[in-house]
Amino acid sequence: MKVYYRLVVVIAIMAIGLPVLSQQKAPNIAFKEKIYDFGRIKEEAGVVTHDFAFRNTGSQPLIIQRVVSSCGCTTPTWSKEPIPPGGEGFIRVAYNPRNRPNKFSKTITIYSNSSSGPVMLRIMGFVEPRPKTVKDIYPYEIDGLRLKTNHIAFTRTYKNQKKVRKDELINTSDHDIKIEFTRVPPHLTLKAVPQVLKPNQKGYIEVTYDASKKNDWGFVIDRVWLKLNGKEQSNSRLVISASIEQDFSKLTPEQRAKAPHISFKEKSYDFGKAPQRSQIEHEFVFTNTGKSDLVIHKVRSSCGCTAVSPKERVIKPGQSSNIKAIFHTGAYKGRQNKSITVITNDPDSPTIMLRITGIVEPPAEKK
Repeated sequence: MKVYYRLVVVIAIMAIGLPVLSQQKAPNIAFKEKIYDFGRIKEEAGVVTHDFAFRNTGSQPLIIQRVVSSCGCTTPTWSKEPIPPGGEGFIRVAYNPRNRPNKFSKTITIYSNSSSGPVMLRIMGFVEPRPKTVKDIYPYEIDGLRLKTNHIAFTRTYKNQKKVRKDELINTSDHDIKIEFTRVPPHLTLKAVPQVLKPNQKGYIEVTYDASKKNDWGFVIDRVWLKLNGKEQSNSRLVISASIEQDFSKLTPEQRAKAPHISFKEKSYDFGKAPQRSQIEHEFVFTNTGKSDLVIHKVRSSCGCTAVSPKERVIKPGQSSNIKAIFHTGAYKGRQNKSITVITNDPDSPTIMLRITGIVEPPAEKK
C-alpha cells in the first residue's frame, strides 16, 4: 500500500508540474507599460513617438508576428529579430496630429508567439490646434481670389421658396479683382459684395435660389463660372445644389384627407441571375388610392445604366399605372443594386425609392 500511495503522489506532482514546465519553455512578452499619455502636443510640431519596451520572460525565443494600429494616423515599428529569453525589444508608436485637434486615444495590438496571447497598448493625449492660415480658412484658390468653398448647398428647398446663401472670400493678390459671373441659369442670382476687392480685402458671394423658376425636382446641381477682371477662368466653376420638394407643411387635416396617395404593388424586384450585355425589364405597378389627382413630378435612376419611364404623369383617384425600368447589365458583374427615385405630390410619401437587384454573371472562361 505504501508503494501505491508513493506512486500516486509522484504522479500528482508530475501532473501539477507539467503545465509549469510547459509555460517555462514558451516565450512570454512582458511590457514595462501598456499605456502612454503624450499630454498636450502642438499640431504644428508634427509626428510624436514613444517606445514601449518589453522583455521576453519565457525560455524560448519571442517573435513579433504583426502589429495592428486602430487607425492610419498611428504608425508602429518593432523589433523584427527573434528576442532570446531574457532579451529586450520595443514597439515604437508614431502618432501624426495633423488635422486632428483635441483629445485622442488610439490602440495598438501586438500579435506574437507569446504564451500570453495578443497584447493591446494604448496612446493618448491632447492636440493643440495650430493657428489657421489664410489658406486653411479659404482653401479654394482662383487666380489670387480665395474662397471658403466652391460648393454652395441649399439642402431642402420648397418649390415656392426663395433662399439666400453667402460664401466668404478674400483677395490674396497684389492687385484689384473685379468679380462677375457667367452661365447663370434663370433661377439663380449671384453678386459679389463688394464687386471689386482690393488686395487683402475680404468679401462674399451672395447666391439667391428661386426654386419656383427651376423646372426640376429632388436633388439638383447647377454650375456657374466666375469672371475675374473681365476674363472667365477655366478653374473658376462654382457648384450650387439644392433638394427641391413640394411644401406640405401648411396643409390642413381636411386637405390631407383629400390628398393623393401612391401605393406600389412592390418596391423591390430581384431578377435573379442574368448574363453580361443583356437587358432586364420590369414594371413597378402602383395605384392612386387617394382622393385627388396624383402627379409624378420626377423619376430618376441611380445611374445611366437604369432607364426609367413613367407611363403617365397624372393619375386619377383609383387609377393604376406603372413605371417601367430597364437595366442594361453591360460589363457589370456580381451583385448589383440599382435604385429609382420617384417624387410625387403625395404628402405622406413625396419621395419613394424603388430597387432592382440581382447577380450579373460574366461569360464562362474557355478552357
